[in-house]
Amino acid sequence: MIDTQNTFENEILVGIPEVLPVKKEYDKNVNHAPKRKNILTSEEKKLALKNALRYFDKKFHAELLPEFKEELEAYGRIYMYRLRPDYKMYARPIDQYPAKSKHAAAIMLMIMNNLDPKVAQHPHELITYGGNGAVFQNWAQYRLTMKYLAEMNDEQTLVMYSGHPMGLFPSHKNAPRVVVTNGMMIPNYSAQDDWEKFNALGVTQYGQMTAGSYMYIGPQGIVHGTTITVLNGFRKIKKDPKGGVFVTSGLGGMSGAQSKAGNIAGCITVCAEVNPKATETRHSQGWVDEVISDLDELTKRVKEAQVQKQTVSIAYQGNVVDVWEKFDKENIYIDLGSDQTSLHNPWAGGYYPVGLSLEESQSLMANDAETFKAKVQESLCRHAAAINRHAEKGTYFFDYGNAFLLEASRAGAAVMAKNNIDFKYPSYVQDIMGPMCFDYGFGPFRWVCASGDPQDLKKTDAIACQVLERIKATAPKEIQKQLEDNIKWIRSAQENKLVVGSQARILYADAEGRIEIAKAFNKAIANNEIGFVILGRDHHDVSGTDSPYRETSNIYDGSSFTADMAIHNVIGDSFRGASWVSIHNGGGVGWGEVINGGFGMVLDGTIEADKRLQSMLFWDVNNGIARRSWARNEEAVFAIKRAMNAEPNLKVTLPNFVDEDLL
Repeated sequence: MIDTQNTFENEILVGIPEVLPVKKEYDKNVNHAPKRKNILTSEEKKLALKNALRYFDKKFHAELLPEFKEELEAYGRIYMYRLRPDYKMYARPIDQYPAKSKHAAAIMLMIMNNLDPKVAQHPHELITYGGNGAVFQNWAQYRLTMKYLAEMNDEQTLVMYSGHPMGLFPSHKNAPRVVVTNGMMIPNYSAQDDWEKFNALGVTQYGQMTAGSYMYIGPQGIVHGTTITVLNGFRKIKKDPKGGVFVTSGLGGMSGAQSKAGNIAGCITVCAEVNPKATETRHSQGWVDEVISDLDELTKRVKEAQVQKQTVSIAYQGNVVDVWEKFDKENIYIDLGSDQTSLHNPWAGGYYPVGLSLEESQSLMANDAETFKAKVQESLCRHAAAINRHAEKGTYFFDYGNAFLLEASRAGAAVMAKNNIDFKYPSYVQDIMGPMCFDYGFGPFRWVCASGDPQDLKKTDAIACQVLERIKATAPKEIQKQLEDNIKWIRSAQENKLVVGSQARILYADAEGRIEIAKAFNKAIANNEIGFVILGRDHHDVSGTDSPYRETSNIYDGSSFTADMAIHNVIGDSFRGASWVSIHNGGGVGWGEVINGGFGMVLDGTIEADKRLQSMLFWDVNNGIARRSWARNEEAVFAIKRAMNAEPNLKVTLPNFVDEDLL
């Protein structure tokens, strides 16, 4: 592979080349997306081909048409593999990007990090995680976007339309450099088959959360939240994690964090994965300790770890349903149980049914979609039945916000409560993350050192730790535990070797913590102690996402199915100083099930950056706390009153509580 700086810069500046690159061979060594459903009519296939060819001069159409037709028939999508760049895909230091605007260069860095083969789940299909979380629909879009970013000045905004770069528009210096939308469908067109159809046509895409918003930082992005969830799960059942067993599944993009989080929490983690490539990746990265493919051997190993109270993560190469059933038969006690397969995408590779191999499943989903759907639903019923048997023995099972309970209920599994309205198991947001974190304003604050220098990351870790320790000294008792957990996390971040891809970090902080950490970073940049820093967050946060089965599942006033908060959040971020903003349909629980938004912000050491970060970060968090307090969440009422005391210009409508006896 050619990879000189000149080649890299030239290929970016060219965009779609005047001379077509040589057709590339399909690389079987790469983890590829499964073939998508053959859903288009013959006329719609013609339209998909016309849509793809509009990126190219007419003189290339005769050559590209049969190639794109072949891709559409073979994979269900037109990825334009020929257009994949010849340079290596990874997050280069910001100074290596041929850009007029440093903010644009930062966005280029983040895009390339999302597509780094070490980071992305299906890099050649431009999918970062979740089976369908795409950065772009095709490689022509990638090339055009990078060219626009290289040409952009600080008085232009690039408009991204579900992966397609509409173009550069005049704006002003304080406007976002990029505005991203993904999958924003008319409400009646958000069924699963609508995604299949309109994505195949090349007119929309599933941006997941941080995939299509250029803010994914590898599995570290969810390790921290998973660690907090596992720790608090054990606290909830009043048990020391040492010797405790946590059973789950999925070692892909997001779910790959589970085994690492289990190790940090100190328990025995058994994580099943059907795809050998995903297992191999996580094992080679040191994110999972052992790989076992035999159920008897797995049983023996877990019993041994229980007796010795070991901290160990074990990947079971196979189906998680077999694990739940085997452990039931062998009477292995499971303390915590969950699932993190991509059930927001159940019929296209998000969940593989028990009894079928990976290859058999992929063949069936492409060639006999109805039979595959029936197999998935049968598997979900078996899966839920095994979990129910363990729950009767005392296992604490929680839905990990991946739509497991939702899809299991749709399959007819016994997962409903006695009222036949609620699920019998809680969402982890309902029990843990909502009342303990989100309602107090604590959520996944992240940053990337744009220099690519590990020493910069080490310095920012130290700065963040000092800030949190200072805040903790005078913080109220209600948030002492949250601060303590995050100080412990950031102190051990270096030794846990969490970096995959960019030099990035994540921790949970409230508005005060985020602002103070960001101000300290900006000051260090101004003093030439570190290079530029890119701020962001997971969309899975206090106010970025409206999702009734996950982020807002602990909203009980009836508004959990509204999406006003996410829209307000991204609009407010846009005029308060974000470098780029994004709003998506889909998120982590499914197309049509959630609206979620995010941002990126470049810190460059200037006074202007200092003003922007204080204005935007305050809104980004407190917008959500205000909504949560209005829903009568007592922790959020406490948090918003505290915010109003700190900022005289904040005046929020507070709820009056109704006496239940009166009702």
